[in-house]
Amino acid sequence: MAEAVTIVEKTGERLYEAVLLLRKADLLLGQDLENDGKADQLLRSAIDISRRQGAKLFELWATMSLARLLERLGRRDEARAMLSEIYGWFTEGFDTGDLQAARALLENLS
Repeated sequence: MAEAVTIVEKTGERLYEAVLLLRKADLLLGQDLENDGKADQLLRSAIDISRRQGAKLFELWATMSLARLLERLGRRDEARAMLSEIYGWFTEGFDTGDLQAARALLENLS
């Protein structure tokens, strides 16, 4: 993961930068609960980058991960609001696994 991030920084190729940050956050969350703060920062950066790039699917993925983290931290209202916003952007594809998972998470947060 560190090597991939270094390549992005050196080459300036930013297409998958948000996904790299998302994966790095997921790895941190899988290691230790003390990584919550760093993972939160990485996920919010991934969301911001995705928004700037217009990469709605990447934004959805990062928002879902952040929503799960916020739910675990007892911040369900914030999680639901963030996820509702990106989920509401989509107008089709609701039969895809990604949007079905997002809908299930939203229902769980309600």
